[in-house]
Amino acid sequence: METLSRNITKGKNNVVVAAKGEDDDLDEVEEIMKRVQKKEHPTIEGVISFQKHYVANDDDIVLASCPKSGTTWLKALTFTIINRSHFTLSNTPLLVSNPHDLVPEISLIDLHTIDDYHHKNSPRLFSTHNAYSLLPLSLKNNNSKCKIVYICRNPLDLFVSLWYFSQKFSGGEKIKPHSLDLYFDNFCQGIHAFGPFWNHVLEFWKASQEMSHKILFLKYEDLKKDNVFFVKKLADFLEFPFSLEEEQQGMIEEISKFCSIERMKSFEINKVGKHDSLSIPNSSFFRKGKVGDWRNILTPQMVDNGKKLIQEKFRDSNISFDFE
Repeated sequence: METLSRNITKGKNNVVVAAKGEDDDLDEVEEIMKRVQKKEHPTIEGVISFQKHYVANDDDIVLASCPKSGTTWLKALTFTIINRSHFTLSNTPLLVSNPHDLVPEISLIDLHTIDDYHHKNSPRLFSTHNAYSLLPLSLKNNNSKCKIVYICRNPLDLFVSLWYFSQKFSGGEKIKPHSLDLYFDNFCQGIHAFGPFWNHVLEFWKASQEMSHKILFLKYEDLKKDNVFFVKKLADFLEFPFSLEEEQQGMIEEISKFCSIERMKSFEINKVGKHDSLSIPNSSFFRKGKVGDWRNILTPQMVDNGKKLIQEKFRDSNISFDFE
């Protein structure tokens, strides 16, 4: 991949809004990135509010991830698992609400002024894309019994999903080789609102090694490979285990199929509905959900550079990704 010389442009609060190359045609990409920043990226106020005003309850559940790592899927699974005594699969709110509306991104909530946050039914279920180092102390406290579930994904598939998602904010511009190249170059440099993907993953991984009772570290690819096993593991970790009767009745398999990307894409709310906060169609959160789609999108040079970077960044961990 050709290295592009650039000047990093920062906007309000020093948030990166563009990385400009020498090619004037890349102005289009800069504009796309600015539009994404306005809607996808966190506000400084939201992060500060989360840190200052969030007080963890012992039964709180927080789902954490880099964007486009399987967040929608994890939200649907978790919501269904912990609410299965209240709803059947025929009357679950997932049929009429997008998972992101049922499990809100906590940095988009004004915790200081919204009373509903403090009186939310127990257990409270939230999500965050914030790095582990930016989480409130009450959430990370080893003495707290609240749970954190983190999901990571092969960075090359993560990038592809991010790229396509960014197009939803850009008026549907077609992919152009040079714009994809720039986006990938930025990704490999860690230019992202939530920080470099390797730091994000490694922070949560290290914390999960130290507090395995509190933090469950999942891989998207493992969930795809053996969904039933990991749905059961997720339920056990959250202390909402399936009974023997539920297992014998095939409850785990039913939930796994119901919450699949393919199934959720077919729900009317996800075909025609719109996300309130981001003002984009709910369908934007559902693409292929496949493992290894990077093979169909990235150039051989991108793949080679990406693999080398990933191997370098994760060499001191037991996290591995399949590139075969």
